[in-house]
Amino acid sequence: MRRPPRLYFSFRSPYSWMAVERLRRAVPDLFERFELFPYWDPDATMQQALRERGAELPYQQMSKAKHLYVLGDTKRLAARLGLRMAWPVDIDPWWELPHLAWLAARRAGLAERCYDALVDARWGAGADICAAEVFVKVVGEVGLDAEALLSAAGRDDVRAEAVECLVAAYEDDVFGVPYLRLGRQRFWGLDRVGLFVEELRRAAGGAEAQPGAEADLFEAVDLDVPVGGYDRDTAGGCG
Repeated sequence: MRRPPRLYFSFRSPYSWMAVERLRRAVPDLFERFELFPYWDPDATMQQALRERGAELPYQQMSKAKHLYVLGDTKRLAARLGLRMAWPVDIDPWWELPHLAWLAARRAGLAERCYDALVDARWGAGADICAAEVFVKVVGEVGLDAEALLSAAGRDDVRAEAVECLVAAYEDDVFGVPYLRLGRQRFWGLDRVGLFVEELRRAAGGAEAQPGAEADLFEAVDLDVPVGGYDRDTAGGCG
């Protein structure tokens, strides 16, 4: 392959979280082998910067019915993966905070540690990682420079890098996460992870994965999942 596989992920999406988990089980050194691009609903300043580059992202409001479905669906899928999940409640979140902080952590060679801290807090404990006091506590507990990462979203150089990530998403026709690119092939959604892994192995000249090996995790199951509160933000390409 001329370039590494690309992965567009978001701290906002539970499907992105589970897709990365599945990918890492197949490719443990994913953070070294893949090109990773954060993807989020940008604030007004970032949107203006994207417009100046001729780029835009296709966000739309999620209906209450769909949001309630996603609550039950993700709980069910997380259980099939053996993951504990606590749905967070997001009220007017500022998604630049965790995503640009991750870019800053990556510059310091700490991308994986930062990623794990944030998804463990968000999906494992239901924490609001866009709240400054919560964010500082979460990243500080894993030995990261909390104040430096907290201020990353206000740095011109980090914001410029963030713009490039979203422009890349626009140019790759990303419309939701998780979204993977392997050469000219594109794969969207948690249910395409198995197919992506098969193609990745084939492209690398290795043995083909057995058809259906990944699908066993997602057979239809009858789970009684109670539906609780739901967050009030937009869909944001929840994959």
